[in-house]
Amino acid sequence: MDRDRALKSRRRLVAAGGLLLACGLLWLAVPVVRFDGPVSPALFGAGGELLGARPAADGQWRFPPGERVPERFAEVLVRFEDKRFFAHPGVDPLALVRAVRQNLRSGRVESGASTLTMQVVRLARKNRPRTYLEKFTEAVLALRLETGRSKRAILALFAAHAPFGGNVVGLDAAAWLYFGRTPERLSWAEAAFLAVLPNDPGLLASAEGRDRLRAKRDRLLRRLEARGLLPALECRLALAERMPEGTRPAPREAPHLLDTLAASPGAVPPFRSFVDPGLQRSVRRVAETHGDRLRERGIRNLAAVVIDNREAAVVAYVGNVGLARLGEEGQAVDIARSRRSTGSILKPFLYAAMLQEGGLTPVTLVPDTPVRFEGFRPENFDRRFRGAVPARAALAWSLNVPAVRELREYGIPKFENKLRKWGLTTLDR
Repeated sequence: MDRDRALKSRRRLVAAGGLLLACGLLWLAVPVVRFDGPVSPALFGAGGELLGARPAADGQWRFPPGERVPERFAEVLVRFEDKRFFAHPGVDPLALVRAVRQNLRSGRVESGASTLTMQVVRLARKNRPRTYLEKFTEAVLALRLETGRSKRAILALFAAHAPFGGNVVGLDAAAWLYFGRTPERLSWAEAAFLAVLPNDPGLLASAEGRDRLRAKRDRLLRRLEARGLLPALECRLALAERMPEGTRPAPREAPHLLDTLAASPGAVPPFRSFVDPGLQRSVRRVAETHGDRLRERGIRNLAAVVIDNREAAVVAYVGNVGLARLGEEGQAVDIARSRRSTGSILKPFLYAAMLQEGGLTPVTLVPDTPVRFEGFRPENFDRRFRGAVPARAALAWSLNVPAVRELREYGIPKFENKLRKWGLTTLDR
Protein backbone atom coordinates (compact mmCIF):
# COMPACT_ATOMS: atom_id res chain seq x y z
CA MET A 1 0.00 0.00 0.00
CA ASP A 2 2.74 2.47 0.98
CA ARG A 3 4.61 1.50 -2.15
CA ASP A 4 1.53 2.26 -4.31
CA ARG A 5 1.07 5.63 -2.62
CA ALA A 6 4.73 6.47 -3.19
CA LEU A 7 4.45 5.44 -6.84
CA LYS A 8 1.32 7.59 -7.32
CA SER A 9 2.99 10.54 -5.62
CA ARG A 10 6.02 10.14 -7.84
CA ARG A 11 3.81 10.07 -10.93
CA ARG A 12 1.99 13.21 -9.81
CA LEU A 13 5.32 14.96 -9.27
CA VAL A 14 6.53 13.88 -12.72
CA ALA A 15 3.25 15.05 -14.30
CA ALA A 16 3.42 18.38 -12.46
CA GLY A 17 7.05 18.79 -13.48
CA GLY A 18 6.19 17.99 -17.09
CA LEU A 19 3.34 20.50 -17.01
CA LEU A 20 5.61 23.18 -15.58
CA LEU A 21 8.24 22.38 -18.20
CA ALA A 22 5.64 22.58 -20.98
CA CYS A 23 4.40 25.92 -19.63
CA GLY A 24 7.98 27.17 -19.45
CA LEU A 25 8.72 26.10 -23.02
CA LEU A 26 5.47 27.70 -24.17
CA TRP A 27 6.42 30.88 -22.28
CA LEU A 28 9.74 30.94 -24.14
CA ALA A 29 8.33 29.93 -27.53
CA VAL A 30 5.47 32.42 -27.85
CA PRO A 31 6.84 35.72 -29.20
CA VAL A 32 6.38 38.64 -26.82
CA VAL A 33 6.39 41.33 -29.47
CA ARG A 34 5.45 41.24 -33.11
CA PHE A 35 5.72 44.13 -35.51
CA ASP A 36 4.08 43.52 -38.86
CA GLY A 37 3.53 47.04 -40.18
CA PRO A 38 4.28 47.57 -43.89
CA VAL A 39 7.53 49.32 -44.80
CA SER A 40 8.13 52.18 -47.20
CA PRO A 41 9.56 51.38 -50.63
CA ALA A 42 12.98 53.05 -50.44
CA LEU A 43 15.69 53.17 -53.11
CA PHE A 44 19.35 53.70 -52.22
CA GLY A 45 22.29 54.49 -54.48
CA ALA A 46 25.71 52.91 -54.77
CA GLY A 47 27.07 54.83 -51.78
CA GLY A 48 24.01 54.35 -49.56
CA GLU A 49 22.43 57.72 -50.44
CA LEU A 50 18.63 57.81 -50.46
CA LEU A 51 17.42 58.29 -54.04
CA GLY A 52 13.71 58.02 -53.41
CA ALA A 53 11.02 56.74 -51.08
CA ARG A 54 7.30 56.88 -50.54
CA PRO A 55 5.03 56.17 -47.56
CA ALA A 56 4.15 52.59 -46.69
CA ALA A 57 0.73 51.13 -47.47
CA ASP A 58 -0.65 52.45 -44.16
CA GLY A 59 0.50 56.01 -44.87
CA GLN A 60 3.47 55.90 -42.48
CA TRP A 61 7.09 56.67 -43.32
CA ARG A 62 8.56 53.44 -42.02
CA PHE A 63 11.92 52.51 -43.54
CA PRO A 64 13.36 49.00 -43.26
CA PRO A 65 15.54 49.16 -40.12
CA GLY A 66 19.32 49.01 -40.22
CA GLU A 67 21.29 46.06 -38.92
CA ARG A 68 22.23 47.79 -35.66
CA VAL A 69 21.64 50.95 -33.66
CA PRO A 70 24.49 53.48 -34.05
CA GLU A 71 26.52 53.90 -30.86
CA ARG A 72 25.91 57.65 -30.66
CA PHE A 73 22.14 57.32 -30.82
CA ALA A 74 22.17 54.37 -28.40
CA GLU A 75 24.17 56.44 -25.91
CA VAL A 76 21.88 59.47 -25.94
CA LEU A 77 18.71 57.35 -25.97
CA VAL A 78 19.72 55.33 -22.91
CA ARG A 79 20.83 58.49 -21.06
CA PHE A 80 17.48 60.12 -21.72
CA GLU A 81 14.97 57.29 -21.49
CA ASP A 82 16.42 54.58 -19.26
CA LYS A 83 19.83 55.21 -17.70
CA ARG A 84 19.88 51.79 -15.95
CA PHE A 85 18.83 49.96 -19.11
CA PHE A 86 21.87 47.70 -19.24
CA ALA A 87 21.53 46.79 -15.53
CA HIS A 88 17.84 45.96 -14.97
CA PRO A 89 16.01 42.80 -16.17
CA GLY A 90 13.31 44.68 -18.10
CA VAL A 91 11.69 46.40 -15.11
CA ASP A 92 13.56 49.01 -13.08
CA PRO A 93 12.66 48.55 -9.36
CA LEU A 94 14.15 51.93 -8.38
CA ALA A 95 12.16 53.78 -11.03
CA LEU A 96 9.06 51.83 -10.01
CA VAL A 97 9.37 52.89 -6.35
CA ARG A 98 9.93 56.50 -7.40
CA ALA A 99 6.88 56.42 -9.69
CA VAL A 100 4.60 54.92 -7.01
CA ARG A 101 5.69 57.57 -4.50
CA GLN A 102 5.17 60.37 -7.02
CA ASN A 103 1.75 59.11 -8.13
CA LEU A 104 0.54 58.69 -4.52
CA ARG A 105 1.59 62.25 -3.68
CA SER A 106 -0.18 63.74 -6.67
CA GLY A 107 -3.24 61.50 -6.50
CA ARG A 108 -3.00 60.66 -10.22
CA VAL A 109 -0.71 58.83 -12.63
CA GLU A 110 2.15 61.17 -13.45
CA SER A 111 4.96 58.67 -13.91
CA GLY A 112 4.80 55.17 -15.33
CA ALA A 113 8.40 54.08 -14.68
CA SER A 114 8.50 52.56 -18.15
CA THR A 115 11.83 51.12 -19.18
CA LEU A 116 12.87 50.95 -22.83
CA THR A 117 11.94 47.28 -22.78
CA MET A 118 8.45 48.10 -21.50
CA GLN A 119 8.11 50.78 -24.18
CA VAL A 120 8.92 48.21 -26.86
CA VAL A 121 6.13 46.02 -25.45
CA ARG A 122 3.74 48.99 -25.46
CA LEU A 123 4.59 49.80 -29.08
CA ALA A 124 3.93 46.19 -30.07
CA ARG A 125 0.58 46.30 -28.24
CA LYS A 126 -0.42 49.42 -30.24
CA ASN A 127 -0.26 51.84 -27.30
CA ARG A 128 -3.27 50.56 -25.37
CA PRO A 129 -4.83 52.81 -22.67
CA ARG A 130 -2.47 53.25 -19.70
CA THR A 131 -4.24 51.48 -16.88
CA TYR A 132 -2.61 49.79 -13.89
CA LEU A 133 -3.53 46.38 -15.37
CA GLU A 134 -1.94 47.29 -18.69
CA LYS A 135 1.17 48.56 -16.93
CA PHE A 136 1.42 45.27 -15.03
CA THR A 137 1.01 43.32 -18.28
CA GLU A 138 3.77 45.39 -19.90
CA ALA A 139 6.08 44.72 -16.96
CA VAL A 140 5.51 40.94 -17.13
CA LEU A 141 6.02 40.87 -20.88
CA ALA A 142 9.13 43.04 -20.55
CA LEU A 143 10.66 40.47 -18.19
CA ARG A 144 9.82 37.78 -20.71
CA LEU A 145 11.28 39.81 -23.58
CA GLU A 146 14.56 40.24 -21.74
CA THR A 147 14.93 36.44 -21.44
CA GLY A 148 14.78 35.98 -25.20
CA ARG A 149 16.47 39.07 -26.64
CA SER A 150 19.77 40.81 -26.03
CA LYS A 151 19.86 44.40 -24.83
CA ARG A 152 21.15 45.53 -28.23
CA ALA A 153 18.30 43.71 -29.97
CA ILE A 154 15.76 45.43 -27.72
CA LEU A 155 17.34 48.81 -28.46
CA ALA A 156 17.08 48.01 -32.18
CA LEU A 157 13.37 47.16 -31.79
CA PHE A 158 12.71 50.49 -30.07
CA ALA A 159 14.70 52.45 -32.67
CA ALA A 160 12.89 50.73 -35.53
CA HIS A 161 9.33 51.24 -34.28
CA ALA A 162 9.28 54.36 -32.09
CA PRO A 163 7.19 57.34 -33.27
CA PHE A 164 9.19 60.36 -34.41
CA GLY A 165 6.45 62.90 -35.05
CA GLY A 166 3.68 63.06 -37.65
CA ASN A 167 3.68 59.88 -39.71
CA VAL A 168 7.40 59.15 -39.26
CA VAL A 169 8.14 55.80 -37.62
CA GLY A 170 11.59 54.46 -36.84
CA LEU A 171 15.08 55.90 -36.60
CA ASP A 172 16.06 55.27 -40.23
CA ALA A 173 13.09 57.17 -41.64
CA ALA A 174 13.56 59.96 -39.08
CA ALA A 175 17.27 60.42 -39.84
CA TRP A 176 16.63 60.76 -43.57
CA LEU A 177 13.45 62.87 -43.38
CA TYR A 178 14.69 65.29 -40.70
CA PHE A 179 18.38 65.50 -41.58
CA GLY A 180 18.89 63.87 -44.98
CA ARG A 181 21.47 61.34 -43.83
CA THR A 182 21.92 57.86 -42.39
CA PRO A 183 21.56 57.32 -38.62
CA GLU A 184 25.29 56.54 -38.48
CA ARG A 185 26.16 60.07 -39.66
CA LEU A 186 24.00 61.98 -37.16
CA SER A 187 25.73 64.65 -35.10
CA TRP A 188 25.44 64.73 -31.30
CA ALA A 189 22.75 67.42 -31.53
CA GLU A 190 20.79 65.51 -34.17
CA ALA A 191 21.02 62.24 -32.24
CA ALA A 192 19.91 63.99 -29.04
CA PHE A 193 16.94 65.58 -30.84
CA LEU A 194 15.79 62.19 -32.13
CA ALA A 195 16.34 60.62 -28.69
CA VAL A 196 13.97 63.06 -26.94
CA LEU A 197 11.36 63.22 -29.73
CA PRO A 198 9.57 59.84 -29.18
CA ASN A 199 8.80 60.82 -25.58
CA ASP A 200 6.33 63.42 -26.89
CA PRO A 201 6.35 63.49 -30.71
CA GLY A 202 3.43 65.91 -30.90
CA LEU A 203 5.60 68.75 -29.57
CA LEU A 204 7.05 69.28 -33.03
CA ALA A 205 3.72 70.59 -34.33
CA SER A 206 3.87 73.98 -32.60
CA ALA A 207 6.43 76.70 -31.93
CA GLU A 208 5.94 76.32 -28.17
CA GLY A 209 6.37 72.58 -28.44
CA ARG A 210 9.56 73.00 -30.45
CA ASP A 211 10.94 75.27 -27.75
CA ARG A 212 10.27 72.56 -25.19
CA LEU A 213 11.92 69.98 -27.43
CA ARG A 214 14.99 72.15 -27.78
CA ALA A 215 15.17 72.57 -23.99
CA LYS A 216 15.01 68.78 -23.59
CA ARG A 217 17.68 68.29 -26.21
CA ASP A 218 19.98 70.87 -24.63
CA ARG A 219 19.56 69.39 -21.13
CA LEU A 220 20.49 65.99 -22.53
CA LEU A 221 23.59 67.39 -24.23
CA ARG A 222 24.71 69.11 -21.01
CA ARG A 223 24.15 65.86 -19.13
CA LEU A 224 26.41 64.08 -21.60
CA GLU A 225 29.05 66.76 -21.07
CA ALA A 226 28.78 66.42 -17.29
CA ARG A 227 29.28 62.66 -17.60
CA GLY A 228 32.42 63.19 -19.64
CA LEU A 229 30.91 61.65 -22.75
CA LEU A 230 30.90 64.89 -24.74
CA PRO A 231 33.87 67.32 -24.73
CA ALA A 232 33.03 70.90 -23.73
CA LEU A 233 33.80 72.34 -27.19
CA GLU A 234 31.67 69.71 -28.95
CA CYS A 235 28.88 70.37 -26.48
CA ARG A 236 28.92 74.11 -27.23
CA LEU A 237 28.86 73.42 -30.96
CA ALA A 238 26.01 70.94 -30.52
CA LEU A 239 23.98 73.43 -28.48
CA ALA A 240 24.41 75.98 -31.28
CA GLU A 241 22.99 73.65 -33.95
CA ARG A 242 19.57 74.54 -35.28
CA MET A 243 16.72 72.15 -34.66
CA PRO A 244 14.44 71.08 -37.55
CA GLU A 245 10.92 72.46 -37.61
CA GLY A 246 9.59 69.49 -39.54
CA THR A 247 10.44 66.87 -42.10
CA ARG A 248 11.96 67.56 -45.50
CA PRO A 249 10.54 66.10 -48.75
CA ALA A 250 11.85 62.67 -49.66
CA PRO A 251 14.26 62.71 -52.63
CA ARG A 252 12.87 61.90 -56.08
CA GLU A 253 16.07 61.22 -57.99
CA ALA A 254 14.88 58.01 -59.70
CA PRO A 255 11.08 57.84 -59.26
CA HIS A 256 10.42 55.49 -62.16
CA LEU A 257 13.07 53.01 -61.05
CA LEU A 258 11.60 53.04 -57.53
CA ASP A 259 8.07 52.43 -58.83
CA THR A 260 9.24 49.65 -61.14
CA LEU A 261 11.14 47.87 -58.38
CA ALA A 262 8.30 48.27 -55.88
CA ALA A 263 5.82 46.78 -58.37
CA SER A 264 8.00 43.75 -59.09
CA PRO A 265 6.56 40.42 -57.83
CA GLY A 266 8.07 39.48 -54.49
CA ALA A 267 9.79 42.86 -54.09
CA VAL A 268 11.14 43.44 -50.58
CA PRO A 269 12.48 46.91 -49.71
CA PRO A 270 14.95 48.44 -49.26
CA PHE A 271 16.17 48.43 -52.85
CA ARG A 272 19.95 48.70 -53.10
CA SER A 273 21.26 49.82 -56.49
CA PHE A 274 24.49 50.69 -58.27
CA VAL A 275 23.09 54.08 -59.33
CA ASP A 276 25.62 56.87 -58.87
CA PRO A 277 23.70 59.83 -57.34
CA GLY A 278 25.86 62.51 -59.00
CA LEU A 279 25.68 60.87 -62.41
CA GLN A 280 21.95 60.27 -61.96
CA ARG A 281 21.33 63.96 -61.37
CA SER A 282 23.45 64.91 -64.41
CA VAL A 283 21.67 62.43 -66.68
CA ARG A 284 18.29 63.67 -65.45
CA ARG A 285 19.23 67.28 -66.27
CA VAL A 286 20.41 66.32 -69.77
CA ALA A 287 17.30 64.20 -70.37
CA GLU A 288 14.95 66.96 -69.19
CA THR A 289 16.68 69.55 -71.41
CA HIS A 290 16.56 67.26 -74.44
CA GLY A 291 12.98 66.31 -73.60
CA ASP A 292 11.92 69.97 -73.69
CA ARG A 293 13.36 70.28 -77.21
CA LEU A 294 11.66 67.09 -78.39
CA ARG A 295 8.33 68.22 -76.94
CA GLU A 296 8.28 71.08 -79.42
CA ARG A 297 8.27 68.40 -82.14
CA GLY A 298 5.43 66.45 -80.50
CA ILE A 299 7.63 63.89 -78.72
CA ARG A 300 6.58 63.88 -75.07
CA ASN A 301 8.42 60.91 -73.57
CA LEU A 302 12.08 60.08 -73.23
CA ALA A 303 14.15 57.59 -71.22
CA ALA A 304 17.87 57.13 -70.61
CA VAL A 305 19.75 54.24 -69.02
CA VAL A 306 23.51 54.38 -68.44
CA ILE A 307 25.33 51.06 -67.96
CA ASP A 308 28.88 50.60 -66.72
CA ASN A 309 30.03 47.75 -68.97
CA ARG A 310 33.07 47.04 -66.79
CA GLU A 311 30.87 46.32 -63.76
CA ALA A 312 27.76 45.22 -65.68
CA ALA A 313 25.82 47.69 -63.53
CA VAL A 314 23.12 50.29 -64.20
CA VAL A 315 24.63 53.55 -62.89
CA ALA A 316 21.90 55.96 -64.03
CA TYR A 317 18.23 55.36 -64.80
CA VAL A 318 15.76 57.94 -66.08
CA GLY A 319 12.48 56.24 -66.89
CA ASN A 320 10.79 59.34 -68.30
CA VAL A 321 10.89 63.12 -68.27
CA GLY A 322 8.48 65.94 -67.47
CA LEU A 323 7.06 64.74 -64.15
CA ALA A 324 6.60 68.38 -63.14
CA ARG A 325 4.36 69.16 -66.11
CA LEU A 326 0.67 69.81 -65.70
CA GLY A 327 -1.64 67.50 -67.59
CA GLU A 328 -1.41 63.83 -68.49
CA GLU A 329 1.15 62.97 -71.12
CA GLY A 330 2.21 59.59 -69.77
CA GLN A 331 5.06 61.00 -67.66
CA ALA A 332 4.41 58.52 -64.86
CA VAL A 333 5.06 55.60 -67.23
CA ASP A 334 8.51 54.02 -67.04
CA ILE A 335 9.14 53.78 -70.77
CA ALA A 336 12.57 52.26 -70.19
CA ARG A 337 10.68 49.11 -69.11
CA SER A 338 7.51 49.52 -71.18
CA ARG A 339 6.57 47.38 -74.14
CA ARG A 340 7.57 48.91 -77.45
CA SER A 341 8.96 48.01 -80.85
CA THR A 342 12.54 46.77 -80.63
CA GLY A 343 13.28 48.56 -83.90
CA SER A 344 16.82 49.56 -84.72
CA ILE A 345 18.22 47.80 -81.63
CA LEU A 346 18.18 44.59 -83.68
CA LYS A 347 20.29 45.94 -86.56
CA PRO A 348 23.70 45.40 -84.87
CA PHE A 349 22.71 41.80 -84.11
CA LEU A 350 21.71 41.18 -87.74
CA TYR A 351 24.97 42.57 -89.12
CA ALA A 352 26.95 40.68 -86.45
CA ALA A 353 25.27 37.39 -87.44
CA MET A 354 26.04 37.96 -91.12
CA LEU A 355 29.63 38.98 -90.35
CA GLN A 356 30.07 35.89 -88.20
CA GLU A 357 28.83 33.62 -90.98
CA GLY A 358 30.72 35.39 -93.79
CA GLY A 359 27.63 36.86 -95.42
CA LEU A 360 29.21 40.30 -95.60
CA THR A 361 32.18 42.38 -94.46
CA PRO A 362 32.27 45.94 -93.13
CA VAL A 363 33.09 47.24 -96.62
CA THR A 364 30.56 45.12 -98.51
CA LEU A 365 28.28 47.40 -100.55
CA VAL A 366 24.62 46.98 -99.64
CA PRO A 367 21.77 48.47 -101.71
CA ASP A 368 19.87 51.46 -100.33
CA THR A 369 17.31 51.75 -103.12
CA PRO A 370 13.48 51.72 -103.22
CA VAL A 371 12.01 48.27 -102.71
CA ARG A 372 8.62 46.74 -101.88
CA PHE A 373 7.94 43.48 -100.06
CA GLU A 374 4.35 42.21 -100.30
CA GLY A 375 2.87 45.68 -99.96
CA PHE A 376 5.45 46.90 -97.41
CA ARG A 377 7.78 49.69 -98.57
CA PRO A 378 10.57 50.42 -96.05
CA GLU A 379 11.92 53.96 -95.71
CA ASN A 380 14.93 55.52 -94.02
CA PHE A 381 14.61 58.07 -91.20
CA ASP A 382 15.14 60.96 -93.66
CA ARG A 383 13.13 59.38 -96.52
CA ARG A 384 16.21 59.46 -98.76
CA PHE A 385 18.02 56.72 -100.68
CA ARG A 386 21.80 56.61 -101.04
CA GLY A 387 22.34 53.88 -103.60
CA ALA A 388 25.13 51.45 -102.75
CA VAL A 389 26.68 52.06 -99.29
CA PRO A 390 29.25 50.12 -97.23
CA ALA A 391 27.70 47.86 -94.60
CA ARG A 392 29.43 49.72 -91.74
CA ALA A 393 27.96 53.04 -93.00
CA ALA A 394 24.49 51.52 -93.31
CA LEU A 395 24.73 50.36 -89.69
CA ALA A 396 26.25 53.63 -88.42
CA TRP A 397 23.45 55.63 -90.04
CA SER A 398 20.85 53.05 -88.93
CA LEU A 399 19.43 52.82 -92.45
CA ASN A 400 16.20 50.85 -92.59
CA VAL A 401 16.14 49.87 -96.28
CA PRO A 402 19.50 47.98 -96.33
CA ALA A 403 18.61 46.30 -93.00
CA VAL A 404 15.27 45.02 -94.37
CA ARG A 405 16.99 43.74 -97.51
CA GLU A 406 19.69 41.94 -95.49
CA LEU A 407 17.11 40.47 -93.10
CA ARG A 408 15.14 39.03 -96.04
CA GLU A 409 18.34 37.57 -97.46
CA TYR A 410 19.46 36.11 -94.10
CA GLY A 411 16.02 34.70 -93.28
CA ILE A 412 13.60 35.81 -90.58
CA PRO A 413 13.22 32.39 -88.83
CA LYS A 414 16.99 31.90 -88.88
CA PHE A 415 17.55 35.36 -87.36
CA GLU A 416 14.93 34.74 -84.67
CA ASN A 417 16.64 31.48 -83.70
CA LYS A 418 19.98 33.27 -83.55
CA LEU A 419 18.55 35.96 -81.25
CA ARG A 420 17.09 33.34 -78.90
CA LYS A 421 20.42 31.53 -78.86
CA TRP A 422 22.06 34.80 -77.79
CA GLY A 423 19.60 35.15 -74.92
CA LEU A 424 16.94 37.51 -76.30
CA THR A 425 13.58 36.33 -74.96
CA THR A 426 11.22 39.05 -76.22
CA LEU A 427 11.04 41.51 -79.09
CA ASP A 428 8.93 44.15 -77.34
CA ARG A 429 11.01 45.02 -74.25
